[in-house]
Amino acid sequence: MRTVAVVGASLAGLSAARSLRKQGYDGRLLVIGEELHRPYDRPPLSKEFLAGALVEADLALETDDENLSAEWLLGTRATGLDRTHRAVRLADGQEIRADGIVIATGAAARALPGSEGLDGVHTLRTLDDARALRDELGRGGRLVVIGGGFIGAEVASTAYALGLEATVVEVAPTPLAGPLGETMGSIVSGLHADHGVRLLCGVGVKGLSGERQVNAVLLEDGRSLPADIVVVGVGASPCVDWLEGSGIALDNGVKCGADGRTSLAGVVAVGDCANWYDPRAGRHRRVEHWTGARERPDAAIATLLAGGAVEPGVPRPPYFWSDQYGVKIQFAGNAARADSVTIEEGAADDRNVLAVYRRAGDPVAVLGMNQPRLFMRWRKQLAATS
Repeated sequence: MRTVAVVGASLAGLSAARSLRKQGYDGRLLVIGEELHRPYDRPPLSKEFLAGALVEADLALETDDENLSAEWLLGTRATGLDRTHRAVRLADGQEIRADGIVIATGAAARALPGSEGLDGVHTLRTLDDARALRDELGRGGRLVVIGGGFIGAEVASTAYALGLEATVVEVAPTPLAGPLGETMGSIVSGLHADHGVRLLCGVGVKGLSGERQVNAVLLEDGRSLPADIVVVGVGASPCVDWLEGSGIALDNGVKCGADGRTSLAGVVAVGDCANWYDPRAGRHRRVEHWTGARERPDAAIATLLAGGAVEPGVPRPPYFWSDQYGVKIQFAGNAARADSVTIEEGAADDRNVLAVYRRAGDPVAVLGMNQPRLFMRWRKQLAATS
């Protein structure tokens, strides 16, 4: 294997490139990215960067002395994969042939239908998205966030700290019920009311009003919410359209094994676009977590370099965190596997709790709100027993 192409230049792609060098690969390495930017950290985009506490240089993922001896092809999008010649086709007309390919194209924020071309409407996924939203928030106004997930909640929290009037609209009866379950989702989303941010649940969005500039969010129950700024946080879709017709199995992303192996030899997938097999859950899962993008490429690269003859082992339980209204929220495991959840420490009303999710008495997930030390002990225990 003399040439490896990493398609995707964010955290997962960078982690894969690092892993290649760490595992002894000394051949030609190309890293292809649709954005013009070198790899940067995404979690601060909805928090510290949006609030102005961090500048762009603070987001850099590469160290000053890091040298991967890689060729960076930035600002060009992958448009196809030729399995016969094992080549990646790019939008600028180039065709990159490689012995091994790492798919790390991530996911793209879902837009609200009908919002195209309307000023004041934002999604938040990229650095350019965050720049534009930060500029608007700096001018003040009424903010409506569509979607009560973690990105939406973090944007609302940041806007609150900046002094804006904010409203969060969530179509589900309980925000965050998917990742946290209804009980803890209700407790965590209670942070909005604690800080005077309006939360409307169980109602969908019919559309937006405004000619060139948005002026209101129209709800399906007939209400109209005045808005100068709208942030659409309704999830993300895996960026795999370019792989249609390539022969790679696609199912809510790139379907791959626990080791990152795809249906094509010499091709692995990592990061937010990878729908990998989770041996704990006994099914495929696409998990958009920072830690997964950083940690899982090691197994995928080992598989790639060995030609698929590596036993990946059982990865650590998925872990993510969020910062909202000064509260640090940490979660590890899979809430969907649980048949019970109990608060082991703290009080829900104080938003200062350690909750353990169990299945048949065995822990399968843990949630902490301002409980970092206790949470880390439970996370280690979870990794050892799951």
